[in-house]
Amino acid sequence: MNPGLAHCHPYPFEKLAQLKLGLVPPADKAHIALSIGEPTHPTPEFIQNALFENSKGLGVYPTTKGILGLRQAIAGWLGKRFNIPSDAIDPETQLLPVSGTREALFSIAQCIVNPAADPVVIMPNPFYQIYEGAALLAGAKPYFLNTTAETGYLPDFDAVPEAVWQRCQLIYICSPGNPSGAVMAQADMEKLIHMAEHYDFIIASDECYSELYDDESNPPTGLLQTAYAMGNTTFKRCLVFHSLSKRSNAPGLRSGFVAGDAEILKSYFQYRTYQGCAMPLPTQHASILAWQDEAHVIENRRLYRAKFDAFIEILQEVCEVSKPPASFYIWLKTSISDTEFCQKLFAQQNITVLPGSFLSRYNEGINPGQNHVRIALVAPLAECIEAAHRIKHFLSTLN
Repeated sequence: MNPGLAHCHPYPFEKLAQLKLGLVPPADKAHIALSIGEPTHPTPEFIQNALFENSKGLGVYPTTKGILGLRQAIAGWLGKRFNIPSDAIDPETQLLPVSGTREALFSIAQCIVNPAADPVVIMPNPFYQIYEGAALLAGAKPYFLNTTAETGYLPDFDAVPEAVWQRCQLIYICSPGNPSGAVMAQADMEKLIHMAEHYDFIIASDECYSELYDDESNPPTGLLQTAYAMGNTTFKRCLVFHSLSKRSNAPGLRSGFVAGDAEILKSYFQYRTYQGCAMPLPTQHASILAWQDEAHVIENRRLYRAKFDAFIEILQEVCEVSKPPASFYIWLKTSISDTEFCQKLFAQQNITVLPGSFLSRYNEGINPGQNHVRIALVAPLAECIEAAHRIKHFLSTLN
């Protein structure tokens, strides 16, 4: 067996199931699930129709690189969204379609990491657990960079020791962040790119929440956008990962892409020809239409904005709660332990949220997710409002 498996923690939702084991919620309250970041807004009909209309493509093996039309649609979206000239992203060499960002964020480490060089992979803490598993199974040591209220829930790159930077082969960043929704400033991305040049590591920027932002006039900055603006026009050492799951309410489509440094992607393409995660043709055709349409994404943001506003208005009377710049999560501080909070909330109000400590590791004497819960506002508006009232009542009993 791969020795890294012995160090992989159970997935957060497995731990959550164990935490709730034996608890009996009130039968007169319908269950409201706010633990999993799974969009429940309807997938746009034009995406569904495109799948059916191109179903004959199921009779053909798809290629690893995907059809040119998909790569051109992605390149066009990237350029328009992140203010990069239309000819600056080569659809032949600087992007690849992937089966959702999860599999790509995992497999990129297997491609990049050289386990013989005592490697370190840096990641934020709390984090998307795929980063940790990818590092361990690639033969690297994860280095957790605490993101706390004191750091604005963003990584402080100056806090990383010199010896760690010297061993770093790959760093994962997530902006907007999961679970906090914090957005990294362009200046911090510039600093990280300069560090990557100095220490020769690769940046994997998980940007799957980039289209779920609150301020229509201020979309989050992306890594490729930053690289291009600072003169790194070939995106050296920079990779970004995007998905239609959150942007287009299509988590089951399993459609995303990785883009950036052509030299890295040349090797990653070779890796993927063996990995065997080519995107089916019907999915590719549906994805083309999704990347070319912004109306449904604007409407999606409006729906989330309405839920945040209603949820926060109800809860702010009994606790400190604020709207994040982006994502669909509330990262709520708790007055009791996060695990006890989740158990009692489920047992008393039949609401499931996720303990923050399940998304973090102890590092430098703390678990930065402890005494927080992640609340995913993915349920319909009426359910989110009902959940807010129940949580308000629950908090008043704690107080």
